[in-house]
Amino acid sequence: MVHVLSEMPGSKGKDYCILFNSQWAHLPQDLGKASLLELQNQTASVLCSSSDVPHGGFNNQIPMVMRGNCTFYEKVRLAQINGARGLLIVSKERLVPPGGNRSQYEEIDIPVALLSYDDMLDIRKNFGTHVRGALYAPNEPVLDYNMVIIFVMAVGTVAIGGYWAGSRDVKKRYMKHKRDDGTEKHDDETVDVTPIMICVFVVMCCSMLILLYFFYDHLVYVIIGIFCLAASIGLYSCLSPFVRRFPLGKCRIPNNNLPYFRKRPQVRMLLLAVFCISVSVVWGVFRNEDQWAWVLQDALGIAFCLYMLKTIRLPTFKACTLLLLVLFVYDVFFVFITPFLTKSGESIMVEVAAGPTDSSTHEKLPMVLKVPRLNFSPLALCDRPFSLLGFGDILVPGLLVAYCHRFDIQVQSSRVYFVACTIAYGIGLLMTFVALAMMQMGQPALLYLVPCTLFTSFAVAFWRKELAMFWTGSGFAKDLPQPPLVIAPVNCPELPKDSNVPASQQDTEQMINPTLHVKELHGPTSAAEELPDTATKRDQSEIPIAQSEEEPAGQNEDNGESKGVNTEQKQLE
Repeated sequence: MVHVLSEMPGSKGKDYCILFNSQWAHLPQDLGKASLLELQNQTASVLCSSSDVPHGGFNNQIPMVMRGNCTFYEKVRLAQINGARGLLIVSKERLVPPGGNRSQYEEIDIPVALLSYDDMLDIRKNFGTHVRGALYAPNEPVLDYNMVIIFVMAVGTVAIGGYWAGSRDVKKRYMKHKRDDGTEKHDDETVDVTPIMICVFVVMCCSMLILLYFFYDHLVYVIIGIFCLAASIGLYSCLSPFVRRFPLGKCRIPNNNLPYFRKRPQVRMLLLAVFCISVSVVWGVFRNEDQWAWVLQDALGIAFCLYMLKTIRLPTFKACTLLLLVLFVYDVFFVFITPFLTKSGESIMVEVAAGPTDSSTHEKLPMVLKVPRLNFSPLALCDRPFSLLGFGDILVPGLLVAYCHRFDIQVQSSRVYFVACTIAYGIGLLMTFVALAMMQMGQPALLYLVPCTLFTSFAVAFWRKELAMFWTGSGFAKDLPQPPLVIAPVNCPELPKDSNVPASQQDTEQMINPTLHVKELHGPTSAAEELPDTATKRDQSEIPIAQSEEEPAGQNEDNGESKGVNTEQKQLE
């Protein structure tokens, strides 16, 4: 960083981002230990030859010269020979650390750094031509406090979305949701993900990421428009259950032939739709306001993630494993492998997520949760004032959490799968933050989230000896356990005892006379094989089961049948 002050007494200073190479010379970490020297504006030259050196040299000064026409070593060598105490190279291009070879590093003992052209113009505008500056390199904080906010938002979204999706899906399987006055459904339909859909989705993700890398300035506005539309739908879906609880605004609009209003939506739902669209439009207009626009973006992003978790459903653990493993490879490849394939040596994933530094639009993709840095950090001045977490790092493990909750309800396991998978997601996210702090570079979060969530879910199923059912979703994709059928016993009349028949034979007949006969399941029996007294038993077996449920109402019918049986018995005798 370079701290710039005007030579006027009592003037306030300002910090600007610079990019330096510590192999040339070290900078102090504390501003109080840095030397405050005069900044001499020599941006009219590139300092590649002695003719570019002004008369009198750079005695105890820090010259600012333009980049180009020669190497960094030639520039800093001329500056050092002519008495400079440092060198700032102004660049209109992307800032990179000024490099050299080992022998050149040993020869130079003054610091050299790159300053952006826009910052140079800002210095000239705010401080004039006579300014002083101090070069220093403060320590980077290991972790910023905003990581706590991102952690709470991510884990909360996964937990709420997984719980909501599982409960809603199971409820829909037990009963059909009623329509509000016959015109509106309370819930949207779900989409079951198939292996073919997973493959197509991954191919589309790869294609879109590569297109964004090469045509960022053109496609970024398309992504912003899609986000506004999807976020409006997601916000409406999340707020509609609460709005329906309000007793006001139940009246409907008059009959019309308009496409959407033809269904005559309720006034309260129409107002909710207007509100959700308005929120998205406000964010779209003021999306570059770093002071408060990130709050709207995070709110819309969380609503979008909840809507997706509620709508998209993975029917089996096999589908969950396929999706997570494929996206695991995708994330690792575009973060760790693509730097070896690009000319700039930058990761395609990080470059697209943070926005290219050479972008003419300076727009950022909205498909991330972003929280401003709470600690004072040079990254805030180097166009990276936010910590980011992509929506994919929430949605992909969240679909597995939702599946675990549905399976919990199926096997009645007191949500052990859901709780275990949610805790595993939190642990994986913490591992991501630790790796980010140790490596000081962008991390593929799925590298840590996928193993944690998959292994934990697999271990719980194996421990509970439910792995086969958990893997295939046996019985869950189609049928859920139904409440047991309770059949009330039928009170059959007691036949009078025959004095001519031995008592032991009568007892045997009573023992073999079941309360509920199932002859019809085994096929009809011929009349020749029937005993004479089985007519009474057949009459008793034909009493409908439904009468047992309506026994009080059909009591008179039972009495009538009892009389009929007694009369028939007398005739047989």
